[in-house]
Parts: sequence; C-alpha cells; structure tokens
Amino acid sequence: MKKTLLPAMALVLGCAHASFASDHDKKAVFVMTNAAAENQILSYAVQTDGSLKAYGAYPTGGRGSGGNVDPLGSQGSLTLSQDHALLFAVNAGSGKLSSFRVDGPRLELADVKPTGGSAPVAVAEHGGLVYVLNFAGNSDVVGFKVDDGILWQIPGSERFLTTANSGASSLAFSTDGKFLLVTEKLTNNIDVFPVNANGTLGAVVTTNDPSPGLFDLLVAPDGAAIALEAGNASLTPFQIGVTGALTSLSAPVVTLGAASCWHAVTPNGQFLYTSNAGSGNISGFALTGGGVISALPGTIVATYPTGSTNLDLAASGDSKYLYTVNTGTGTIGMLAIQSNGTLKLIGTLPAFTAKSGANGIAAL
Repeated sequence: MKKTLLPAMALVLGCAHASFASDHDKKAVFVMTNAAAENQILSYAVQTDGSLKAYGAYPTGGRGSGGNVDPLGSQGSLTLSQDHALLFAVNAGSGKLSSFRVDGPRLELADVKPTGGSAPVAVAEHGGLVYVLNFAGNSDVVGFKVDDGILWQIPGSERFLTTANSGASSLAFSTDGKFLLVTEKLTNNIDVFPVNANGTLGAVVTTNDPSPGLFDLLVAPDGAAIALEAGNASLTPFQIGVTGALTSLSAPVVTLGAASCWHAVTPNGQFLYTSNAGSGNISGFALTGGGVISALPGTIVATYPTGSTNLDLAASGDSKYLYTVNTGTGTIGMLAIQSNGTLKLIGTLPAFTAKSGANGIAAL
C-alpha cells in the first residue's frame, strides 16, 4: 500500500505551502543544497507556464560538503529513479546515500545508508539497482538494491576505478541496464562494468576518451553514451559494444561555450543541452538517433547574466522545460523548450545563497 506523504514543515522556507488539490499530479523540481551542517533538498512545484513556486525543504539525514560554486565537480548528485517514484541524494560530507519517496513536490525520507566509501558525488538507478560513486579514498562504486525507498548494500558489489585519484565525476546505466559507465576526469578514462544478474559488477573495460578534459557522461534514449569534454568544449557519442568496449560514433561536436561540464537529454530523446558555466550560457543540439548529434542554429540557445555560473541542469518529464542550478547568483534558471529546440527564458528564481556550494538538480 502506498504511504501517505506529509509535506515538510512550512516554516522551513519561512512561508506556508501552496495548497494543491492533487499534489501527485503535479510536476516538480528538486535542488540539493549540499550544506555541510545539514544537507537539504529544496522542492519546487512547477506552474502551468513552467515557472517554479517554492514548496518545501527536506533534510537528507546527512551532511553535504559545503564549499563554493562547484564543490562536488560531478553530474548526478541528485537523481530520480526511472519511474520517478524515488529520489536519491548523495551526502559527500558524511559519506551517506539518502532515498526519498516522491509524490509530486512532496518528499518523504525513506532511508539513509553509508555508501561504503568516501565523499559520494553521484548516484544512478536502473530497475531497482542503485550504484553510488565515491570520489575520495580509493575511488570506487558500490551497489544497493532498493525497495520502496529502503536500501540494502549488495555484498561484493564494490568495484575500484583505475586509480585512487581518478577524479570520478559521473555514472550512468546503459538503457538495457546491462552496463554501468563511470567517468574519470583525471585519467580521461570511461570505465564500463558489465552488470551481473545478482547486481554485482563484472570486470571493467576501460576506454580512454580521445578528446581532452572529460567531465561527465550520460546515456541517451537511443542507447548512445554521450561524453562531455570540458577540455575542448565538445560532445562525443559512443556506441556500447557487447563486451562493454566503446567505439566513437563521430568526431567531437563543439559546444561553443566555456567550461562545458554538464549536459541533459530531453526524455523524448529529441534534444540535448550543455550547461557552460564559464560563459554563462547553454548550447543546444538535436538528436536524430544512432548517436547523431547536430548543433541547433547558432549552437548557443540561451544566455544568463555574467557571473551566473550555471552548473547542473535537468529537463522536465514532458520535455517542455529545462532548469539549471546557477550557483554564482543563487538562482534556478527556468527555460521553456520550443518545438525547434531553442530555449525561451521564463526567468530566474532566487533559491539559495550565492556561492554556497549547492549541487544537483532533478525534475519530474
């Protein structure tokens, strides 16, 4: 039986919650504060025009790392499950993983467990299998089974990356769940682990990204693994082979931005966007299947004020809106996705203290 979720105390954000007739039907956006004293998830209800309204703040039961504009240096620190029933958050300061049950903008903390490593920076889920990426210490991934938000660490699931100082920054499952892919910034390696039937991982297959400055990777709905390289501000699509070996599908596609470190694909698989923190803008691309990436006209499809430092980004579940965490100004950027892939700025919403270390965003 589904549990009834109670909203966070209204006083957390200093104002009463909005009243919704059917919260479970509402779209929502979640942002992680990553605060060192007490990590929290800020929840926002999506209005009919795509704008956001503050709903609540939910403690994760752990501590973030704190810091300045990009302390985690990762993508995927806040991740929804495939069915959007659960939200997972890493607590880099206390080495724990939190899971929440999701009902529109309402969250209920379900579980908090140690990650089995140090400084977790990213988490991914597929079919009830969850893996968390630990940046510090020996640089590893550790697996969990999840049921109704309750996490159980899988015995023997820990796997180390190629070096203890790998600069681990993101992880993603292949669309069929047969592989787990991990990026290493300092080695420029992409590690691909086959997923065993019991949830553990097989022997790693490592591919060195030919483009410099690898930051993160995602897997598009068409199955292509798309790496984002900050070193030359480009995207490279890879095909995942039956053994886990990666083969590049095209030459790198440039973003025309600076510090291109985060990217997101619309759930319908039509468009891809990169968040360029150094130049304060967003690049847009069309996806036509088979790993084919084509820049939209002009490539740059949205620009923020100087100093915004837009980091992680997320597309809404209906592929109509895009949201960014702008740590330089302490705002959430709200953009409408047009039929041709261009973006229309709805506005920016003050959400947290500027340069306070906020990291991670997810959208229903």
